[in-house]
Amino acid sequence: MVLILHPNLIARGIFIAVGLFVVVVAGVLYAKGRPGRLERTITPPTKADYRIKEVHLREEARGGVKWQLDADQAETFEQAGKTILKKVRIGIEEPGRTWTVTGNEGEMVQASKDVELRGGVVIVSSDGLRLETTRLFWAGDDQRAWTNDPVTVYRSGTVVKGQGLEARVKEQTTLIKGRVRAVFDPSAKDKP
Repeated sequence: MVLILHPNLIARGIFIAVGLFVVVVAGVLYAKGRPGRLERTITPPTKADYRIKEVHLREEARGGVKWQLDADQAETFEQAGKTILKKVRIGIEEPGRTWTVTGNEGEMVQASKDVELRGGVVIVSSDGLRLETTRLFWAGDDQRAWTNDPVTVYRSGTVVKGQGLEARVKEQTTLIKGRVRAVFDPSAKDKP
């Protein structure tokens, strides 16, 4: 069974969040070349080429969209072509709505700009949408976000649970996959 949820809202939110995540990680890679902000770490030992602690990036994108990325640390692995962020928090401000995306860890493939967020991934919008999963992938070329892990969406007293999600920004569709369970209780408040 497939349940289609407000495709514009979820697809756009995921697109903005993950797209900005890609831009931010690219900014971190750029920042690694700036001498005052890098530190090579001997303790604890790591195979990372660079490690940046307390990452804070802020930018204004097209259409009045502003975003800020905070992470406890970023590690760049040049030979593997990836960057890993730990304790990631992305704040997005767009006209009429804000989004917060959090995850324990994020990984970006530098060549393709494809992204994976892992561990306690939560997307919250100021208009009452909350999405929770353990892993979320983003493929920039396809403008597609997906997970095969359990997903829960909260909105206005409605709770939808499924086994996986696929959001395609170009088609403006979002699908909750697998065996879907939805509970509608208009008197219930959204999850905090």
